[in-house]
Amino acid sequence: MVSQLKAPKSNSIQPSVSIRSRRFRHIVEGAIQVFTSTHRSFFTNVMVQALRAAGQGTSVLVVQFLKGGIGQGVKHPVKLGQNLDWIRGDFPHCISADNVTEDERIALQDLWRHIQSVVMQGKYALVVLDELSLAIHFGLIPEADVLKFLRDRPAQVDVILTGPKMPDSIVEIADQVTQFRRNYLP
Repeated sequence: MVSQLKAPKSNSIQPSVSIRSRRFRHIVEGAIQVFTSTHRSFFTNVMVQALRAAGQGTSVLVVQFLKGGIGQGVKHPVKLGQNLDWIRGDFPHCISADNVTEDERIALQDLWRHIQSVVMQGKYALVVLDELSLAIHFGLIPEADVLKFLRDRPAQVDVILTGPKMPDSIVEIADQVTQFRRNYLP
């Protein structure tokens, strides 16, 4: 037997939605979470958190800044379930510091502008920005722009940032910081 639960679709989390009609007394402020490590890594538990939230009816956006290779970009997001959109940059391969072309820089800037736009419109309640710290470290996205985005986002939006070399300025404003380490037992 196969069954499927369908979570109610929320069109928006904009403050313009009538809070009184939902009988909420106040908006719960979103958190900024940082997941970092000393090496480039895929944070499985971050994806589990995103999938769990989407399965419970929360609108989720997962963005992989430096992953490419599948011809995706902002015009072709992957829809995982009814509440999770997944976007990669529109470039032919994964980006590292020494192989960024001008076209890839432009595609990354388009991706960054798109993220800011949809978040400010209130389209998502949880936003995962994978390897954003490396995009900053490689000089592809200004740290000041990221800090402004985090400050100006709608108050109820949760943001998860991942990657090594997370700037201290972001760590300082984060509500939660998780550092993954490799501890090898003798």
